[in-house]
Parts: sequence; C-alpha cells; structure tokens
Amino acid sequence: MAFWKTLFRRKEKGPAPAGCAAVIVAAGRSTRMEGIDKVLTPLGGEPLILYALAPFQNSPQVEEIIIVTREDLMVPIGTLCSQRGIGKVRRLVVGGETRTASVLAGLEAVSPGIGLVAIHDSARPFLPPAVLEEVLACARQTGAAAPAIPVKDTIKVAREGKVVETPRREELFAVQTPQVFDGDLIRLALTKAREEGLSLTDDCGAVERLGFPVRLTRGSEENIKITTPRDLVWGEAILAERMRR
Repeated sequence: MAFWKTLFRRKEKGPAPAGCAAVIVAAGRSTRMEGIDKVLTPLGGEPLILYALAPFQNSPQVEEIIIVTREDLMVPIGTLCSQRGIGKVRRLVVGGETRTASVLAGLEAVSPGIGLVAIHDSARPFLPPAVLEEVLACARQTGAAAPAIPVKDTIKVAREGKVVETPRREELFAVQTPQVFDGDLIRLALTKAREEGLSLTDDCGAVERLGFPVRLTRGSEENIKITTPRDLVWGEAILAERMRR
C-alpha cells in the first residue's frame, strides 16, 4: 500500500527536483581481483576511485557525493578526496554485508530535499559525462533510468547444461551504472528487498520487482566495470586512448 502511495505522490508532484546526490559504492571485497584492492589500485598513476568520482564532481547537476566503503578504507579515501579537492564529497559511510545494505546506508546519508539519487559502482572509472547527463535527464522525468549497451553475443538460457531457451539478441542489454532514481522510490524498493532477504545484483532489480518501469538510456563501451586483473589492462588502454584525444 505504501508503494502505491509513493507512486501516486510522484505523479502529483511531477518531475523530480533538479538536485541530485551521487552514492558511490566502494564497499566490496574485490574477491575476483586476486589480492588486488581495486578501489585504490592505480590506473595511469592515479587511484581508480578518483576516476569514478570525477564525472560527478564535474557535473553541475550533482550537488553532493556520498561514498559507501569499508571501514578500513574510510581514512585513506577521505584523505585522498581532501588532498585532491573532491569538494562535493559530503560524507563517507561504512557499507553493509550486501550491496542492498550498502546502498541503503548511502541513501540514509543523502541530504534532505534532494530528490534524485545516482547510484554508481566505484569500479566503473570511465563513465563518459554525456552518459551521465542523459541518464540524469531521463530519470528526472520518469523516476528510474539506467544506461545500457546492446548485447553482442548470442545468449543461451541453460539448466543442468542443457539449453532451454535462446532469447532474441535485439531485446538484450547489458546494464551499467549510474542507475538513477527518485529518492523516495529507491529507498522504498531497497527497504522492501532487504526485509524480504533478497540478494540483488543491481538496484534496478529492486524497482522492477515493484512493477515500476525502468527506462534505458545510451551506455558506453568505455564504461567498463573493473572486476578481474585483466580488466585493469583494458582500463589502461581506455585511459591511453582518452589521453590521445
């Protein structure tokens, strides 16, 4: 019932206020990085997280940044932001045991009155500014949006090693971050997911479960997620190409 009241209120008030907070999720344990802590690992001589923060620091639409991280990284990241003049960072908060818990911790730190929240993985260091601006504009009008790119490979659905379905490739998209939402909507969706003990791999999933449509905007092949050591090689290549432009 509360969900439908939230939807009704949103329809009444129209587009979300222009203000936006960015919640940067950097609380993971980097379990697939073979001992490398990717949050502070260097790319082109700079810690990876600085690249992830830059588009939000530079966007006139983003009022503040909340960083959700591990307790052992609070001081190093806070010191780094201070030294490098990342002035929009309002708070650093400790994440939870799950992504949902971590994002909710970040949402609780967002300043009152900010209507839009962009949730971004710290492991995506190459978000193009144009991708950010487009997804912000869409979410402001619709309440929920995420950048995505078409899937290139043919995807098979299999059970016990046997193919049971081949989805149409033209209907498949790889979703990226930032995923941007009306603040009230994403708080409600993630709170419900936590109460139900669900393990979600992205924040759109919580909103989708409530029947609220998520719009897709143009993503970028540069907007990769650093997940394994091999991704760092790809990241260095992207960085080198950007420097040549």
